[in-house]
Amino acid sequence: MIENVSLAFQGIWAHKMRSFLTMLGIIIGIASIITIVSTIKGTNEEIKENLIGAGNNVVNVTLKQDNASYEMGYNGLPEGVSVITEKTRKTLEKLDGVKEVSLYRTRTWCDNVYYRNVQYSGTINGIDTHYFSVNDYTVDFGRAFTDFDNRTFHKAAIVDSRAASSLFGGDNPIGKVIEINREPFVVIGLANKFGSTGPTISTVEDYMTYAGAQSGIIFIPIDDWPIAYQYDEPQTVAVKADSTDDMTKAGKSVADALSTSQMKTGSKFTYAADDLLKRATQMQNLSNTTNRQLLWIAGISLLVGGIGVMNIMLVSVTERTREIGLKKAIGAKKKRILAQFLTEASVLTSLGGMIGVGSGIGFSKFFSKFMGTRSSISIPACVIAVGFSMAIGIIFGLLPAVKASNLNPIDALRSE
Repeated sequence: MIENVSLAFQGIWAHKMRSFLTMLGIIIGIASIITIVSTIKGTNEEIKENLIGAGNNVVNVTLKQDNASYEMGYNGLPEGVSVITEKTRKTLEKLDGVKEVSLYRTRTWCDNVYYRNVQYSGTINGIDTHYFSVNDYTVDFGRAFTDFDNRTFHKAAIVDSRAASSLFGGDNPIGKVIEINREPFVVIGLANKFGSTGPTISTVEDYMTYAGAQSGIIFIPIDDWPIAYQYDEPQTVAVKADSTDDMTKAGKSVADALSTSQMKTGSKFTYAADDLLKRATQMQNLSNTTNRQLLWIAGISLLVGGIGVMNIMLVSVTERTREIGLKKAIGAKKKRILAQFLTEASVLTSLGGMIGVGSGIGFSKFFSKFMGTRSSISIPACVIAVGFSMAIGIIFGLLPAVKASNLNPIDALRSE
């Protein structure tokens, strides 16, 4: 085998230009496929990141009525829906794909929050002590809420940077007193999301879902919610999945469990997960449909390259007829001749495959910078591409190799 590989390299080196032109079809085909696959992967990651947010494994399970989100601020308390208990929260954390669960209450577009004469129009959330951990918030200044704050109904608040800028300008927010429905709350901390970018708002639905959060968030202890809004309302559930790919499964498991345990018989309400991963997958599938067509077109160049390999190997067999006849005359077996020519074809196409992979990576990086699109190199695709190019050498080199192995040694030695 080693001898066959050595002979293959000698043959390629002896006819450098011819060998390169033979490999060119393989190089172009593999480079095209690597570039397209890298673009597809990068585009899919960008779709998921724009819709879900980078590094975000959190899915929100909200109360629905007729498949539409139920707004407590406009519709009042829902009938037949009970408050989620701490015992239920711990049970939800044991479901498959669920890492951690937080309960919170929320108002988007609240218009009853003031600091002196400044009105706030962002989001206000009543959160439990798990919320910051689930949603990857860190307290940059001051402190977070504790169980003591909830037990004693301490009227404290934490703001994020957007809310702090909106209410206090450049002043230090710690110790400032804000009014929520005429109830005073002391700001004890400044918190922001860590290591995660938010989703891109590109539709009206995205705007309604996220624009309040983009305007800033004020947090108060969840047990203080009745102080500001009079009632213990059913909570929204933030579910941190084990991974982004587990978001759909985790969200559905929690939603199904809550719909079963929290609803009275005949209730017109249900819990449902905001399945952003499913939306991302649908968009990715739409993108992939077009890209698969490009892959088929790139595959045609591999077919052309394979035909080129077959052609040059047939020429090689013709040129080396006397050599083949001499080897067979001194005892070389048919399978030895077959293996030699198959190895030469495989080495030729494998070299083309490796050069094509390198070219594809380079092209994908170039197009990424030139066109402003994301590119993500797929290692499995590179390995498969080289293996596939070797397979092309074996498949298209088989006919010339069989022809060489079947030559009659006497006729081969007589050839000029």
